[in-house]
Amino acid sequence: MKIDCKKTLKNVSFIILSLKMCVVLGQKKVIIIDPGHGGKDSGAIGIYDIKEKEVVLNVSKQILELNKTILNDEFDIYLTRYNDSLIHLSDRSRLAKSFKADVFVSLHCNSSQNFSKGIEVYGHNSDHLKSKASISLGVSILNESTQKLGFKKRGVKFANFQVLRETTFCPAVLVEMGFVTNTDEADYFLKPKNIKAMALAILLGITNYLNYGL
Repeated sequence: MKIDCKKTLKNVSFIILSLKMCVVLGQKKVIIIDPGHGGKDSGAIGIYDIKEKEVVLNVSKQILELNKTILNDEFDIYLTRYNDSLIHLSDRSRLAKSFKADVFVSLHCNSSQNFSKGIEVYGHNSDHLKSKASISLGVSILNESTQKLGFKKRGVKFANFQVLRETTFCPAVLVEMGFVTNTDEADYFLKPKNIKAMALAILLGITNYLNYGL
């Protein structure tokens, strides 16, 4: 039997690289950030035609960047989507499971026909093993984003959202970062510096939870 040495070396190199990646992953906490909606699903469309899918993706990308520049890559952070694509809800949860995520944070924006405003965080409404941890994670993110940014605190709530229902293997929350139908909050998300501020607040909330249990 003739052996293809080049192919064998490539396979060995790939295995070694994979093992190295596993070691690195084992040393760091794994965070999955889930930018909601995407593709043909724009999510909420607010004042100034601001689209939820764009806001959440911009914030998510800033979280990635801030982990590198501010936290020196303290965490392994992955997004469920990196562009304007529609990812099935079940695939978002599967990704978190495949990476053995320590936390899962789904980002969204709210909408209302009234003058509603503020940030609220959701956990799954069942009593599973990670429920209390999810509440702690939600409280930490909510406190950072409201106290530091001045948004109204709407509290930690519970719902049967699919993306939470299928991600009960780790602490998981869904963050409604504000109302794109509110003039002030829509205007807030039009400014790049504010996108960065929101990303930093969410990242700090996650950091406080993972490192200090806050």
